[in-house]
Amino acid sequence: MSSRRTPLIPPRLRALLVRVPLLVPLVRLLRKSSSNDRHRLIALMVATLLVGVLDIQVSDHWFSPALLVPLMLIGGLQLRLRSLAILLCAVVASLLYMAVAGGVMRLGPGLLITVGFTAVLAWIMARTRAKLGVQGLRGDAMLLELRDRLKRQSELPHLPKHWGGKVVLKQAGGSSFGGDFVVSVRQGDRVEIAVVDVSGKGVDAGTRALMLSGTFGGLLGSVDDFLHACNSYLHRQRGDEGFVTAAHLSLDLSTGEYVITSAGHPPVVKFDAGTGTWHVSAAKGVVLGVVPDLHCEPDTGVLRKGDALMLYTDGLIEQPGRDIDAGLDRLLGEAERRLLPTGYREGARQIVNSMSAGHNDDCALVLIWRP
Repeated sequence: MSSRRTPLIPPRLRALLVRVPLLVPLVRLLRKSSSNDRHRLIALMVATLLVGVLDIQVSDHWFSPALLVPLMLIGGLQLRLRSLAILLCAVVASLLYMAVAGGVMRLGPGLLITVGFTAVLAWIMARTRAKLGVQGLRGDAMLLELRDRLKRQSELPHLPKHWGGKVVLKQAGGSSFGGDFVVSVRQGDRVEIAVVDVSGKGVDAGTRALMLSGTFGGLLGSVDDFLHACNSYLHRQRGDEGFVTAAHLSLDLSTGEYVITSAGHPPVVKFDAGTGTWHVSAAKGVVLGVVPDLHCEPDTGVLRKGDALMLYTDGLIEQPGRDIDAGLDRLLGEAERRLLPTGYREGARQIVNSMSAGHNDDCALVLIWRP
């Protein structure tokens, strides 16, 4: 036996519906959309058309054409580009119905400009989401998660009670992202800290800093020559993405012995409690990613009681039209004036705020001291 399925739409009604202009292409587009996207589109289209009908039939006070604006914004956040185009057509149809049934003068130029601007904004939002492959505000949530991870990586590991450490980051323009970051790790009595500066500033350099912070954080403590491994990684990357400088500190917490290596980075400075003066480290090297074989001249020493090390980025000492040595001298002067009277923990933020005043650049400062 064979059974015949009863058609969902009676043949006579189907013959009538296919004569409606644009109805058949619209149904085909809806079928091509995913289930969730199709349901959202149908709901938003019904709401859009209801606004036009209720505005004319019930009250233009409660069902104003301005209600179309949030509907389009929701579409920009939730719909695909093809579905959003259908929704925008429904918005136009709703506006035309209100203009024909209620009079053209009801739709003023201000309202039409607002609707048009919102439509463009919704289209840009949907296109950006299409490139990212996410729905709603998930793309923003992903950036926030990456930002929080970058901040956690910049925190120093727990240090013994006879050691102190402080990290201060300040991004250009008050942004949450920047090109300066810090990665650190502690393994037993040895702590390793790297201060990295990616070319550019603010959000422009933030995306690359997010990527490199994960890579450099994985290399730190896992390889014998940290800067050489970072240089090899960057040299394998294709394209010219700008330069990267870094300073690396390897410190033995039991003895105070340290090794400083630098790759095109501003020099690390040390405070000698015995003489009460700051000394500039002799460590130097080429910028990362420029040459295949990186050669660095390390600087070694011992941190004794009362001594301190300060690592920083060029945002603290570089200013347009000023010599970098003058900036370094000013930084050391600020360190003597602010750190010794108030203490390292309180004075670190004061130094960054003072040195970064008057110019817009990313800044990073790391202080390690032995009370």
